Amino acid sequence: MQVFIAGIMQGSRLDKYIESQDYRRAIAEAILARHPEAEILDPNELHPGGVDYDDSMARSTLIDMANLAGTADLVVAYAPRASMGTAIEIWQAFQAGVPVVTVSTMAANWVIRHLSDLVLPDLDAFGEWVGNGGLDKFIDLD
Repeated sequence: MQVFIAGIMQGSRLDKYIESQDYRRAIAEAILARHPEAEILDPNELHPGGVDYDDSMARSTLIDMANLAGTADLVVAYAPRASMGTAIEIWQAFQAGVPVVTVSTMAANWVIRHLSDLVLPDLDAFGEWVGNGGLDKFIDLD
């Protein structure tokens, strides 16, 4: 089972740097505690030096990661604030029929509301949901 972690990186920053990525570890740990066989697809781990990519490499990476989201078995999206990259990854997953679980308080946002299979308000709720077997209905356990 491949789980793609989508989530805010630059958000609305005006510089080239990224927001804290600690949420990625929390999401991965919750999933792996319940499903140690899961393969976590984390764009930040796949491209740790992304903030220093030239324009060509950055564009290629943006598109590649969006496409990767569309090939996963599940996308978990973390969106505490609006994130254009996360929205693209959610869209790609939705278009490919990949289930999307979004962690966000922005449940009224149309992208989150209409393209997610489930919306949870925060990482604690996500961890509890995974721990209680909620993830099992979105994945093939065979």
